[in-house]
Amino acid sequence: MDKREQPEELEAKIGVVFQNKNFLKEALVHRSYINEHSSFALGHNERLEFLGDAVLELVVTEYLFKNYPNPEGELTNWRAALVNAKMLAEIGGTFDLYSYLYLSRGESKDNNIKAKNYILANAVEAVIGAIYLDQGFEAVRVFITKNILSRLPYILEHKLYMDAKSHFQEITQEKMGITPNYKVVEESGPDHNKKFVVGIYLGEELIAEGEGTSKQEAQMAAAENAVIQWENEGKI
Repeated sequence: MDKREQPEELEAKIGVVFQNKNFLKEALVHRSYINEHSSFALGHNERLEFLGDAVLELVVTEYLFKNYPNPEGELTNWRAALVNAKMLAEIGGTFDLYSYLYLSRGESKDNNIKAKNYILANAVEAVIGAIYLDQGFEAVRVFITKNILSRLPYILEHKLYMDAKSHFQEITQEKMGITPNYKVVEESGPDHNKKFVVGIYLGEELIAEGEGTSKQEAQMAAAENAVIQWENEGKI
């Protein structure tokens, strides 16, 4: 059965039973679906996403303000780590949210992971907006606390509020007095669709590699892989 026709299954996963099911349904409608189904009864989810983004930021900001006496700059970095697209896509994945989305045929067949995660992150914000409209502020605060703020201790412990390049550089300078350097290992594809493979090195030693559509993105991926590798090896 089409999961989109089983809203109660998704409600059970997110822990919210909607009074107005259309709020939840609209939160799951991508713009591309409306382009193919102009007579669809509901609109796409971008307005709910707009609302959810603001509600999410307010709840997270209030929580950090009330519970941590840290300077503004630190709290801003922590908040960014909690509400960024990568984190929201991970949270959407825990609900298998992508399976419930109304997408065009083209979007549903697209295997581009980055594009899927972008859609998924936006849908999570739209669901937050839908919960707020249907249940009010306290209910949405419970949802955000359970599913998003609960990740803060892990983020702080592993310094995920720092970008991966800064984090790995801090580790290597502290442990070894060495600053990592990056080199392009491979470059392929036409100018409009480049792919880069970058290696992160300590001296001449290759630590890890990363891929991306820009050198900066590949460097960040390499640094993330280096941190994960060192964590797995017990070096940090």
